[in-house]
Order: sequence, then C-alpha cells, then structure tokens
Amino acid sequence: MHMNIIESRPRCRTWLLAVTLGALAAGCGRDGILGSNGIATLAPAVTSVTPLNGAMGVPTNTLVTATFNEPMAPISGAASMVLTCAAPCANPTGAVALNAAHTVATFTLTAGTTLATGTEYTVTITGGTSLASGAAMAGPYVWKFTTVATVTLVSLGSAAPFGDFGGSAGTTNSGILTVINGDMGTTAASTLVTGFHDTSPGCTYTEVPGADIGAVNGLIFTAAPPPTVMCPNEGTAATAATAMQARADALIAYNALVAMPGGPDPGVGNLANLVLAPGTYTAAAGSFMIQGGDLTLDAQGDANASWVFQMATTLTVGGPGAAFPQSVLLVNGAQAKNVYWQVGSAATINAAGGGTMVGTIISQAGAAFSTAGNTSIVTLNGRVLSLGASVTMVDTVVNVPAP
Repeated sequence: MHMNIIESRPRCRTWLLAVTLGALAAGCGRDGILGSNGIATLAPAVTSVTPLNGAMGVPTNTLVTATFNEPMAPISGAASMVLTCAAPCANPTGAVALNAAHTVATFTLTAGTTLATGTEYTVTITGGTSLASGAAMAGPYVWKFTTVATVTLVSLGSAAPFGDFGGSAGTTNSGILTVINGDMGTTAASTLVTGFHDTSPGCTYTEVPGADIGAVNGLIFTAAPPPTVMCPNEGTAATAATAMQARADALIAYNALVAMPGGPDPGVGNLANLVLAPGTYTAAAGSFMIQGGDLTLDAQGDANASWVFQMATTLTVGGPGAAFPQSVLLVNGAQAKNVYWQVGSAATINAAGGGTMVGTIISQAGAAFSTAGNTSIVTLNGRVLSLGASVTMVDTVVNVPAP
C-alpha cells in the first residue's frame, strides 16, 4: 500500500501541471491565442501614438502615427486606419504606410489637404495582423486629438519695418542694383554697413561710385558714429536704441517659432517641387533646402493661411553649388507676410543670383544673397533678420510685406 502511494505521485504531478497550464492559457483572455504548438501567443498591440491621446492644439498638417509592439502585416486598407470627425467636418483622406521595420504605421494626408482647425478627430485602427504569427489585434484601437483652433501669426514687434537686419555685424552690399524697400539696422557701429544710402540727405554708408551702391527706401539704424558729417541724426544713441529693440523683438519672434509644435518633413530636407498646404514644417535632419525645382505654397483660398519652416541649422535656396536659382511661389491667396523661416545657423539664398524668395527669414548666424560678380537680381518678398552674424547682398531687392 505504501509503495502504491509513492508510485502514483508522478501521475498526480502530471495531472496538476496540465490543469495549471490550462488555467494559465485561459487566463490570457482575448490578448492571447493558442498556437499550433500549444504555446500562448500575444496578439499585436499599439504601444504609442502621435498625436497623443487627448492632445490639444495639434497642427493641421500633422502626421498621424501608431507604433506596434511587433512587426505588422501591411496596413493599407481603407478601413484599417481611419480619421473621422463630426459633421459638418468632412472626414480626411490619405494613405497609410508602414515603415521599413513594419512597426510604425503612418497616415499621411492627401497632398494639398490639411485637417480642419479647432476640430476633434478620432483615429481608429482595425485589422492589424502580426507579420510573424498571423495573430490579429484583439480589437480596434481608438484615440482622439484636437487641432489648433486658429493659426497664430508671429508678432515681429518693432522689427516689422526692417527689410534687413544685420545682427551685431552689419550688412555689406556689392553691385548697383540692390534696393531695400523698408528699413535697415544693426546693433553694430555704422562703419559695418557698407554700400548703402537711405532716404535722409547725406546719409551714405561707404558707397563705391559705380560699383557698390544700394538704396534703402527707409532709414538705417546703427550704433555710433554717424556715417558722415552730413548725417548727424543717424549713428546716434537714439538709432542704436531702436536697433537694440528691433533685435530683441526679432529674438522673441525667433523663440516663438522654435516653440511651435513641430510638423512633417515632406521632402526629407528638400522642399523643391512640392506644393505645401498651410502649416508647420520641421527639418528632421536639421536643414532645409530648395534645390532642383521651385516650392509652391498653396493657401487654398485662405488669406490668413500661414507657413512656418523650422530648422536647427541651415537654409539653402538654389543650387546645387552656385548655379540654378530657385523660387518660392504663392498661389490661391497665399501672402508673403504669413511665411516664416526659423534658421538655426545661416541662410544662403540663390548664390548664382536670380530667383524669388518669400517670407521672413530669422537666422541665428547671418544670411547671404547671391555672390559677388553676379548681376541677376535676387528678390526677397519678405525680410531677412539676422540675430548675430552679418548679412551680405549682391544686387538684391527686398520688399517688406504690407501689414
């Protein structure tokens, strides 16, 4: 009898183990399935999303993404990842694609379209399937976000009348075709402004007759000394104070642009040949260029439509190299006053000459327009405001936009 009890214990343990495994499998609930080898397999799940669930003030050109805990089979069907909004809002259209690792699904809006302002959107993901096991999602994944109510335009304050601001290092002009239709300034001494004259009689800044003559159809604000004895009201403490305030206001505007929620980089750094709806665009690798074609900004009939381009380093328009000028084109009501370029270092605009740039460029480390020896006019419908280094111009026309 004693021996029979001992011999039965392994069979008892086996039975208990089977019961335990069955209970564990049942406890997995709908998040697990029983594979062909009898081992529970977790269903794929969403681990993070952008915009965040409940996010407010989301840019109207945002990319909607969902990250999964494992590689997924293609998610491209019309019903697999959809954005919806309440009437009278029209549900947005777009395309869904997975990244190379099959772990991030992105909904990209149809080209030329944006989300509505001040609108709550619901994102629903259905039909996701594991690439490895074929297991389906346990159920739909749903989250919501709300777009920015209105487009907030950046205030330039006292910097608004300036077509050119040469930071703390001035502005140099080469050529006889440069015209600044607005004011000019620098926190530096008047001696660091060369090749210009303004509308005050006798106020010339180191012009070279027949070579370096630039007209400023406004006033020039610098620190002392006055540029000439015939110009006693410029290069004074008063003009220096105006320049200092303009620089301070330009810095406030720059920081406001930096603080805006980032947006997509639709051209992977190169904005050439794109047609962009209003919104914020951020250079993923730090720099933007327009090379190989023009950039078109489409307001879609909204006169208040605005564009903000954020970049941690450089902006280059034209090229590659010193050739091939490019332009920014405005269509369907787009206005130059509503376009902003936040440049973390320096801007180079059409080194070969020619082309039309649009918008207010605020850079940390200066800007260069064209190259000495070129005679094709570079046009800037906007402003160039450098916070630090100098601005150089060669036969450049700057038109400050009306308020």
